[in-house]
Amino acid sequence: MHGPIIGLTPQELVQQLGSPALQIREGSSLKLQFRNAECVLDAYLYPPPGAAAPLRVTYVDARNRSLASVDQGACLHSFEGP
Repeated sequence: MHGPIIGLTPQELVQQLGSPALQIREGSSLKLQFRNAECVLDAYLYPPPGAAAPLRVTYVDARNRSLASVDQGACLHSFEGP
């Protein structure tokens, strides 16, 4: 089962969820979107304040294909392999 993803780097996130379907870079931030038949998960990554450290997940949004919010834990669970 996936652990919490807040605080993960982009590489750690890809290790857990696979390749993102969408990557959007805005300034120093990055949005990675992961999709499957169950849900869409958006992970927002920002650099730590005042540090040259790697980007980290600071916020997550999960929804179904009809754009209704879903439980983030259930969405994360749906990305597990068989």
